[in-house]
Amino acid sequence: MKKLLFIETGMGIDVHGQNVTKAAVRAVHNAIHFNSMPGIKELLPDQSLENMQVKIKLGVPSNQEQLDEEAVKAEIPYGQVTLEVQHGGLATTHGIVLEDKEDQNDLMVIAVASVEVGY
Repeated sequence: MKKLLFIETGMGIDVHGQNVTKAAVRAVHNAIHFNSMPGIKELLPDQSLENMQVKIKLGVPSNQEQLDEEAVKAEIPYGQVTLEVQHGGLATTHGIVLEDKEDQNDLMVIAVASVEVGY
């Protein structure tokens, strides 16, 4: 990325089921959900959204091997998306095991995301 235009951050939680992908998707959604970039096309080469580069930095506490990276990247509607996953976030108790919610234990998974946009 030659030019970084902005960074947004977000958090996502899977309270039940310990699904790291669900928490990660929610973190990326949270990071971009409240934004509008009406002038972004004017800043991009050839004024094309396909020239926008988006780098997702994602912190997940466990089960990185179970992360569906394509599902996370699919939260970004335009541009060339890359994903960097690292250990982070948090696994903490939610206090109850509910088998009908696919709980494996009493942990909830919290993921954090940083979404960088530029060209």
